[in-house]
Formats: sequence, C-alpha cells, structure tokens
Amino acid sequence: MDRNKTDGDGTSTVEDDSIHDEESTGVEHRQSDREQSPPQLGSRILITWFELTVVGITGSFLGTTVGGPVGFLIYLATSLLTVGVIFYNVNALIKGWLQMTGDHP
Repeated sequence: MDRNKTDGDGTSTVEDDSIHDEESTGVEHRQSDREQSPPQLGSRILITWFELTVVGITGSFLGTTVGGPVGFLIYLATSLLTVGVIFYNVNALIKGWLQMTGDHP
C-alpha cells in the first residue's frame, strides 16, 4: 500500500508500506534471537574475576611503589574501582536478562 506524504515545502512523496513491514519483521527476528540465548553467567563471572584481578594487582603495585599518603589514596581508588567493576558486571547481567524477557524499565 502506498502513502502520500507532504513535506514542509509542499512537495509530496510516496512511501511504500512494504519497507515498514520489513523493518518490523527484522525487529521481531532480533527479539526471538535474544530469547534463545540467555545471558552467560559463567563468562560474566570469569570476566569479572579477570577485571578484579587486574585492578587489584595494578592498584596494589602502584600503592606500594608510591607509598605514603598518595599510596593510601591509590589503595582507596583501587577499592572504588573494584566496586565499580562489580556494579558494571552485575548491571550487564541484569540488562541481558531484561532484554531476554522483553521487560524494559
């Protein structure tokens, strides 16, 4: 089915509804793909463990090397980054589950 649209300058264009139908079927196809593969908890745990290890080793190395009050601030920053890594990965898991179920906050 064709639709006439009028632009702001008075010219009219014709749109074909088959384009809109193809777009909507693509969205439905993507949603069905998401439903078939749930978020991978094991891989997210492995990624989180690796990120925490890197942040912890780097922070402790820098904190020990610098020492003093600046070293203490580096230790505090490392603790903050550790919490940030955990929150980021938990958020990624929750987003994956929400996308799988189709719930959008």
